[in-house]
Formats: sequence, structure tokens, C-alpha cells
Amino acid sequence: MSVSLYSVKLARTVLLIQLVTFVIIGALFALKDVTWGASALAGGAAAWLPNVMFMFLAWRLQAQTPAKGRVAWSFALGEVLKVFATIIFLIVALGVLGAVFWPLGLTWLSVLVVQIVAPAVINNKG
Repeated sequence: MSVSLYSVKLARTVLLIQLVTFVIIGALFALKDVTWGASALAGGAAAWLPNVMFMFLAWRLQAQTPAKGRVAWSFALGEVLKVFATIIFLIVALGVLGAVFWPLGLTWLSVLVVQIVAPAVINNKG
């Protein structure tokens, strides 16, 4: 299997694990209160959706043959867009939707931890 196909498979697996993580945490917070559950889902989405956007951008650019130096710039631009999207999602969740901070923050942080830990666990198993 080529490295690019393996990377796509790994990225899809990590995105799926992240999705399952924040849905389960949201359901657990919903047992306390529906608002807490919705806030947890908003926090998870604020971490997960920018990752999905970044992966789509990376997969799209992977099909092209970039000129020297463009790969680094594309990656940097994707990361900047991902950070801005995360900030916008968190501002909307907290400011506009009135989400509860603790479930939002804990779920957001949990999805980020999964993003760091899951690839290492997956690579050690395979």
C-alpha cells in the first residue's frame, strides 16, 4: 500500500475516532442536562470540523503535483485556516449559542488529545 493511501486511511480513522469521542462525551454530558450535552457537542465540533476541512484540503492538494516549496506553504495555510475556523466556532458556540464553558472546553480538549494519541496507538497496532 502506498504511503499516500495509508495516510488517507489513517486520517479517516482518526477523524472517525474523534467523531465517536465527542458524540459519546456529548451524550454523557446530556445525562446531566441537555444544555451541557449540546455544549459538549459544540466543543467537539469546534475541534473536529476544522480537522475535516484541513483533511479535505490536504486530499485535494495531494492529487496535484505541487511545485517545490508549495507543499510547506499549503500546509501552513491549511493550519492557519484551521486555527481561525476553530476560534470562530468557539466564539459562535460561547457567544452566540450561549454554550456552557466546562463541557465545551472538556470535549474540545478531549478531541484534541485524541488527535495526538490516536495515530500513535494505531501505528503501534499495525
